[in-house]
Parts: sequence; C-alpha cells; structure tokens
Amino acid sequence: MTTSRYVIALGSNQRHMHFGAPRTVIGAAIDRLAQSEISLVACSGIVDSRPIGPSRRQYANAAIAVDTPLVPPDVLILLKTIEAEFGPRRGQAWSSRVLDMDIILWSGGTFVEDHPALAIPHVMMRERPFVLGPASEIAGQWRDPLTGLKLIQLWHRLKRFRNHDNKDS
Repeated sequence: MTTSRYVIALGSNQRHMHFGAPRTVIGAAIDRLAQSEISLVACSGIVDSRPIGPSRRQYANAAIAVDTPLVPPDVLILLKTIEAEFGPRRGQAWSSRVLDMDIILWSGGTFVEDHPALAIPHVMMRERPFVLGPASEIAGQWRDPLTGLKLIQLWHRLKRFRNHDNKDS
C-alpha cells in the first residue's frame, strides 16, 4: 500500500468541555488523529497567535507531519469529521473555534478540487506565521511545489517582511 506524507496545521481558540484550554485541545486532536489511518511522523511545538478576522481570542497553533494511505479528499474528510467531533464551528469565517485543521502540503505536490474546496499547498500558507513557523520546525526542508522554496526559506522571508513592515510603522 502506498502512503503519502502530509503537513497539517492545527489551531484552537476555544475551550473544550472535556479537554480544556486550546493548547490541550491541540494535543487531544493529535491523539484522535493517531486513532485513524494516520501515522504521526513529527509534531511541532505549540505557538500562540493573534486571531485573524472577527475573533478576539488568542489561538494555539501547531503543525504535524503524518503518513497515510489516504488521498487528499479523504484526508480532508477525516480532518473535518474530527473537527465536528470537537464541536461545531459557529458564525462566520475566521470566527472562534474549538478546532481547525488544514492540509498545508502533500508529498504528491499540488492538488486542487473545487467541491469541497481543497487546494494543496494551502493558499494562505505563505502569509501565515502561525502556519509557517510550526511547519518549518518539522518540515523545514520540504519545498513548496508552487514557489520551489523550502518552508524554512518561506518562514525567514515572512519574518523579514513582517519585521520590515513593523519598522515602517
């Protein structure tokens, strides 16, 4: 059976009634993924980040590298099923949530499917420090199939860009 490797980003900014604070939600989600057809290869540290959009709660974010025989649409279904197990997503996009998981990269390169919306690499990955930081920690040498740059290079570029912007303020 052929397996593929994926980098998955995880985020949480709401308590869960059983698992507690967002940081422990991340750990519980990783444990839940390990009960499926996924083998954990690497796990980043957990970072805190400011929310994007209407939410006011700080996020806990991490990234994992996993191996699985599942194809991208089936991985997405698994992630969304586990998200639903942890609690419904209420309100608009980018609002508070108990758990959010996204496929960031896939060893097969690029993948695009219109329904449900699935694009690999994740379209916003290069702009999000809370994704690139943890992802580069565990898969820094992995190349973005669209830019050809390694994750660690993308991470350093983003940090440099953000530092430059902060100096201009």
